[in-house]
Amino acid sequence: MTKRALIVVDIQNDYFPNGKWPLSGVETAADNAARVIAAAREAGDLIVHIRHESLGEDAAFFVAGSEGAQIHAKVRSRPGETVIVKNHVNAFRETDLKAALDGSGIEDVTVVGSMSHMCVDAVTRAASDFGYKVTVIHDACATRDLDFRGTTVPAAQVHAAFMAALAFAYASVVSTNEALAMRGALEASA
Repeated sequence: MTKRALIVVDIQNDYFPNGKWPLSGVETAADNAARVIAAAREAGDLIVHIRHESLGEDAAFFVAGSEGAQIHAKVRSRPGETVIVKNHVNAFRETDLKAALDGSGIEDVTVVGSMSHMCVDAVTRAASDFGYKVTVIHDACATRDLDFRGTTVPAAQVHAAFMAALAFAYASVVSTNEALAMRGALEASA
């Protein structure tokens, strides 16, 4: 087992077309996440799937036990892979995520998933604060338009702003192709 982990954040059915909270570019992001997952599996990295379940019966999406709360088929976990259910934006809050990482001797984490401006942002910042070396694969993440006081901010701008902020102080932010090329170079030199 390597000292690397892949954290797959909330790539769940409700974020896809016909779900309760569809995201912009979610299909492409999930396809890229699937490529990253395949490479991590081949390398023997720890893979941790995060699945959000909303608290309360009146939740807008990710209702516990619903089809919408299930991990999407493109990135579904395999037997033996860790699945952590969370109820908060930050996947470290009130979960066993840190224990799972530390128990496996993880030093480097890579993050893919949804939503760029919420759960991806939160887990990235927390992982960095805990001392892990963090990489975010920007084109394996998705988000949606946001509204602030009557101003709609398009998803592409939301995503870019959050990736820029993470790249400034919390993580290396790269594309799927860059990440896979870097992995290949590392493995070739080992």
